[in-house]
This record gives sequence, C-alpha cells and structure tokens, in this order.
Amino acid sequence: MCPRLSQLSAVIWVRVPYFFSFTDWDNREMGGYVKMQSSIHYLGFEFHSSLVSQIGKSKDADYKNEAEVGEALSEAFKTGLFLSYPVRLQLWNSDHGHVLEACKDSLKKLQLDYLDLYLVHFPVAVKHTGVGQTDSPLDKDGVLDIDTTISLETTWHAMEDLVSKGLVRSIGISNYDIFLTRDCLAYSKVKPAVNQIETHPYFQRDCLVKFCQKHGICVTAHTPLGGAAANAEWFGTVSCLDDPVLKALAEKYKKTVAQIVLRWGIQRNTVVIPKTSKFERLKENFEVFDFELAKEDMDKIKAIDRKYRTNQPAKFWGIDLYA
Repeated sequence: MCPRLSQLSAVIWVRVPYFFSFTDWDNREMGGYVKMQSSIHYLGFEFHSSLVSQIGKSKDADYKNEAEVGEALSEAFKTGLFLSYPVRLQLWNSDHGHVLEACKDSLKKLQLDYLDLYLVHFPVAVKHTGVGQTDSPLDKDGVLDIDTTISLETTWHAMEDLVSKGLVRSIGISNYDIFLTRDCLAYSKVKPAVNQIETHPYFQRDCLVKFCQKHGICVTAHTPLGGAAANAEWFGTVSCLDDPVLKALAEKYKKTVAQIVLRWGIQRNTVVIPKTSKFERLKENFEVFDFELAKEDMDKIKAIDRKYRTNQPAKFWGIDLYA
C-alpha cells in the first residue's frame, strides 16, 4: 500500500476546500512540480489525462502526463516525502464503454494501487479510439462523434464497480447540470461525491451549486479564475480578473485579484483548483487563508455574475454540448 490516505470519503473532499492541479508544463518538469508541492504542504493533486483533446491540434493541452507523474510519485514514496494526499483522475469521453480498462491503465501509469477520486469528465460518450488515448474523434462533418449506445447510467454503474473492486475510493461527475445530477442521484447506488463544474464570479451558477450541496455533493470549480489567459487564448473569452469590482476589493484587502476570487470560492463552500505553471503563483494561490471577505463584499461579487461560460469546447468539437 502506498504511503497515502488509506481511507478517503466524500467528507474529506468537502472538508479540504483547496488543492491544486497541473497544466502547461513539459512532462519532464512534473517530477519537480510534485516535489515542490509536497515541500510546501499543498493538500492534494489533480491529474488530467486530457482537457479538450481537440485543442491539441493547435495547442498542446492534451497533457498525457500520467507516466511522468507516476515516476515522480514513485520516487517521492521511496524517499518518504509524502505522508498523505488525495489523488483524483478523470475518465475521458472515449472510454465510457471501457471504464475498468481505463482506470487500470491510469493506475499502471501512475504506479498506484488505487485512486482517491475518479470523475466522469463530460456527460457524453464518444467513439472509442483505444484505452487511455483521450481522443475526441470527429465525424465526416467535423462534429464530435458521439456514441449513442452508451448511457450515462451505464457509465456510472461501471464507476460504482471500481469502488467495489477497491480501485477507487470515491467517484464523482463533472460538467453535469441540475437535470443530469438529479438523474445520477436517482439511479446511483454509490452517490457522486463531487460535481466538478466551471464556476467563477462571472459564471456563479448558484442554483446548481446549492442543489449539489443540498444533496451532499461537493462542488469543485475547475475554472475558479474564469480561465484567465488560457481560455482567452483558446476560446476568445473575457477573464473576470480584469473586473473593476474585483480589482477594488484586491486593493482593499491588499491581495491579488486572483486571491480575492479564490477566497470567494472557498467562502461559498466550493473546492477551487486553480491551474498554474509558475512556482510563485502556487505559493500565492495558497495564501488565501489569512483573511476573510466581509458579507457586503461577497454581495458585491454576487452582483457581477454575467452567466458567462468561458470554457467553450464547441470551437473544437463542432457541437455545443451545453445547448
């Protein structure tokens, strides 16, 4: 057994409302990143097999970093560098009909016995292209090749089997709206521990957040800063980090705008997982526990909601999955 948390439940994920993720790094740099995270006591790791595979055609965002991360973790375990941490991973769209094989493939690459949390990345199954390939195949019309023979219920029951086999401690969903979340609650034997969604000051989604929390589902913000430069480059979207209200609050609290936004996310009882490729930003992102936003300032942020989604994979998939 690896020297990690031996028992992880949804409760732990709810009570630890802050951890970090990898992005924009050459795979060879992953080892140093993992060690750096542990040395300053960050609370967990997030591994992406892929974000939006089609972005890879113009931008290398298909991380495929599991093997490199696995080597770094193995070295860390041998030196006793880690005491405990949660590891979470996502099932890619093309593996909905191959959940067990995909999970085992990831565990092998990561050199782990089990995952603490495994999520369904998107509520859609696409044509299978090989276990762990993380592709987003398009049809002859340039539209995402959706597999209509695999239901989300079928996928979820396969996820539940991973729990019974001891390969995964907790399972969850990602990018599910209220209707899909409600359905998952209805047909599940093992309830989703997490719903990972885009949510930030410009896309607050209070109804979905409150629905999930009411039913004991931890909400994780996968784009807590509104995507910032990455989504602006990929999708041409606007970042909330330039908002004058947030800038004024940053000046008031003597913090960065990003720290204000992360603190807002934490105070609404959501998990925030900001991405960065810079060590100094990692440290900055963690320095959000020494202050608290006043209620009137939380209300000011609530008032700037634009219902504005910044993550727009339709640009690469030829179909709006959120329609």
